[in-house]
Amino acid sequence: MEPTTITASDVQASAPAVHVSLSRVGVTNVEKVIRIGEPGAEQLYYAKLDCFVDLGPKQKGAHMSRFEEVVNDVIGEVVLGQSGFKAEQLAQHMAEQVRERQDARRAEVTIAARYPEHKPAPVSGILTQEIYTLYGSAVASEQGTRRLVGVAAQGMTACPCAQGLVTESSRERLVADGFTDDEIERIFEDVPVATHNQRGLGTLHIGCPEACDTEIEAAVLLDIVENSMSSEIYELMKRSDEGAVVEKAHRRPRFVEDCVREMVGGVIEQLGDLRDDAFVSARQENLETIHQHNVVAERFGLVGELRNELSSGEHLAHHTSMREWLDAGAR
Repeated sequence: MEPTTITASDVQASAPAVHVSLSRVGVTNVEKVIRIGEPGAEQLYYAKLDCFVDLGPKQKGAHMSRFEEVVNDVIGEVVLGQSGFKAEQLAQHMAEQVRERQDARRAEVTIAARYPEHKPAPVSGILTQEIYTLYGSAVASEQGTRRLVGVAAQGMTACPCAQGLVTESSRERLVADGFTDDEIERIFEDVPVATHNQRGLGTLHIGCPEACDTEIEAAVLLDIVENSMSSEIYELMKRSDEGAVVEKAHRRPRFVEDCVREMVGGVIEQLGDLRDDAFVSARQENLETIHQHNVVAERFGLVGELRNELSSGEHLAHHTSMREWLDAGAR
């Protein structure tokens, strides 16, 4: 007696009860160890990945196992193979394969990778390991693939408002003690005035449209983010380093809004080759110390929009969001 062969039906490909397309269907928080970097200089990163496709109104479900297959195949190619990838290139590679294997009109992949960098403390030069987050996103469609590269870094800000209040009260006491105006100015020039501080989290994304060959280095973005705040911070410092960090921050007091504007200005200045249809998103969140709330500022938009606003000083009525920019490539 011959064995019975059971053929499983493709339930995902069957028609749903309600014929409505879905914007995004996929998997989130896929944890992997990936290798990113130029050949010969790659690093292993701990990463979380999200993969999505759009779903037509006549298809019941996506083939979820195929997401994992693509992720494993591409990770194997990068980790075990000889090719070096950047985060956004890895996301692009995955998005294009996910779209092909799912037979979808559109596929989206996002990678968030935690990785260490070693940098010297400002005075002692002692090496300290700092942990950063690297982001890579891609949306693949018939029109091509749009890519985003981003970084997140922590720093320190000093409040200009409280510093101004302390300066005025200090000035009044110095005047009462007989100091002249010139002497008071010399004192304030030599001695940074106290204020309250915040630990800040800065995030910067740059988007490259289809057929864009501009290379965005994560190290440049990290430099822009860290320089946007009052001072960098370090996990390991000697006393001389602590003094230098505090003094630097108090000599560069900045609001959360200042940090975002500094990031935008840094992008326009340091990444002058970006096309006008490239995308920028800058975000700063400060963890308050004398309040129980946090404060946030953001700016997003096309590079052309930012260049026009910087040159004209006019307030644009509409700022292109990241979702708008990503979805524009799939229309």
